[in-house]
Amino acid sequence: MSRTRTGFFTKDPAFKKTFFPLLIVISLQQLAALCVNLVDNIMLGRYTELALSGATLVNQLQFMLQQLIYGTGTGVAVLGSQYWGKKQTEPICRITGIGVKIALAAGFVFFLMARLNPAGVLGLFTGDTAVVAEGVKYLSIMCWTYLIFAVSNTLMYSLQSVETASVGTVMSLSTICINAILNYCLIYGNFGCPELGIVGAAYATLTSRTVELIIVQVYLLRIDKKLHMTVKLLFSFDVSYLADFCKAALPVMASGILWGVAQGAQTAILGHMAAAVIAANAIAMVVSQIFMVVGMSGANAASVTMGKIVGQRRFDDVKPYARTIQLIFLILGACSCVLILLFRGPILSLYAVSGEAKSLAYDFLLVMAVTGIGSCYEYPVEGGIIAGGGDPKYQAIVDTLFMWCFTIPVSALAAFKFGASPLTVFWLLKADQFLKCIPNAIVCNRYRWVKDLTKDGPEQKA
Repeated sequence: MSRTRTGFFTKDPAFKKTFFPLLIVISLQQLAALCVNLVDNIMLGRYTELALSGATLVNQLQFMLQQLIYGTGTGVAVLGSQYWGKKQTEPICRITGIGVKIALAAGFVFFLMARLNPAGVLGLFTGDTAVVAEGVKYLSIMCWTYLIFAVSNTLMYSLQSVETASVGTVMSLSTICINAILNYCLIYGNFGCPELGIVGAAYATLTSRTVELIIVQVYLLRIDKKLHMTVKLLFSFDVSYLADFCKAALPVMASGILWGVAQGAQTAILGHMAAAVIAANAIAMVVSQIFMVVGMSGANAASVTMGKIVGQRRFDDVKPYARTIQLIFLILGACSCVLILLFRGPILSLYAVSGEAKSLAYDFLLVMAVTGIGSCYEYPVEGGIIAGGGDPKYQAIVDTLFMWCFTIPVSALAAFKFGASPLTVFWLLKADQFLKCIPNAIVCNRYRWVKDLTKDGPEQKA
């Protein structure tokens, strides 16, 4: 039965009970995770600019893996939330088991790449041998986190699909505490610890990732009362759900790896301009992500919210829900813009990098503030509303087309053929965040993406 309330936007009390708690908890979780990156960023930046640049190169490899894991997580979250709407939990457990194994396989591939040819991989991003050498030190430890991250993050998506996100916040808060303390001790050699520099930061991250995995496993297997996950279900590989999982996850995984490669290409474009540009880019990205965290977390909250009502076959609620969520995204984007502009100066004062890097970072943050309005709308719409409502492949198509047909070629031409300034190139690299708003708004408000992806749910239209 539909619970639609009259009006252009939803007045359904169930919307507030589902969307806003998820948004708050997932935002806190993501904020804590980003604060870990910010702490690494600031501490390494205060140690040496070379260490910061080396870690930034490694983070590009990590980002590529994250995009693949995001694809597997999308498969778990989209299918899981629709089954959760039907109050069927065993399929979610079996789908999670499939997702964990595929994510772990992806993590193992990246682990092997990092172990077998670390300098060759990092050399793709910059020609600066000193930066590459520093990055190799970091990667030799960080590669072990790839295996851990693949499992813990996929498990987190399964919990989010059943509206259990608080454990992620606990997990991330523990991570930031452990990471900050160990960074302080191991990077600089405080409290009698050896001064390890960038290697110390890697050991700190490895330790915190291990604790994350322990927390989410203990919660899922011992504390959670919704999924009733068992070790047998987690390690099972039920092929009866494989086709459904692949339909939801593979397009996003393919897009994710292409997106990850594209982000690496962006770093390479900037990295071949000057070493200071790498550091400035690293600072701008981390700081802007901190202030856009609520808007970007809206994708996860929207995905579960839309997936749940589609699973319940409340198709009359789709339009008012989608309109309301889009308005929220626009408001969050505007707030993010204002906050970045207000706080970029004070935050940059914490960094002990060169004047050139700091000046570039200040300008880059202006770009991120403006384009962040688009980011907080376009990404949650395609990855949240549309994907959660039943069409995850749309995100793969639009992201891939814009990145590879516009962003990368135009930016590369500007940088290497026309000798454009780093700021101009950075504007071009982020322009797609506004451009994608146009097709996303059109597609979202036509509602042709509404599909029940569960086994007993034929495709439906809003």
